[in-house]
Amino acid sequence: MILPILAYGSPVLKKLANDITPKYPNLNELISNMWETMYAAKGVGLAAPQIGLSIRLFVIDATPFLDDENMDDFELNSIKNFKKVFINPKIINENGSLWEFNEGCLSIPEIREDVSRRSKIVIEYFDENFQSNKLELSGLAARVVQHEYDHIEGILFIDHISSLKKRLIKGKLNNISSGSIKVDYEMKFNNRKLK
Repeated sequence: MILPILAYGSPVLKKLANDITPKYPNLNELISNMWETMYAAKGVGLAAPQIGLSIRLFVIDATPFLDDENMDDFELNSIKNFKKVFINPKIINENGSLWEFNEGCLSIPEIREDVSRRSKIVIEYFDENFQSNKLELSGLAARVVQHEYDHIEGILFIDHISSLKKRLIKGKLNNISSGSIKVDYEMKFNNRKLK
């Protein structure tokens, strides 16, 4: 089932999310709905807070980046077959050089900004079967995970940009939070839905 994606301004997007247990109600159905919602919105990642659930869960399928002709071999190799469910993740190390990449977000449509992040991370998490995993990621895979991880920490990608850039996009952000935009996927703006 495709779920509405919460827009910028929704309080749950700024909350620290909670861990879940294997007994979380209808977890498999929730994960399936998150995949369906993400694909319908043409995203590469979706975190539970974006659908109104303050839990530490996100899904990523970075394969759409493989169609980007501007990606170098390092970036392409980091995302090849990169489709995963992350439950109760914890980034235990961020290192490597800082690099900028133009990011966007399904909860903040029509805005893209360059964000600087570390090029390498180590993350521990549970998969959809609650099997424990530890991954070392680099390049684009690390970046996409950091972006989604921020969501469960109550951080948005625009929190990483300068105050000047934030002032420059303030009008666009106000339009998003008020629902004065058009998107081609279902969104929820301050308790009302639009498509």
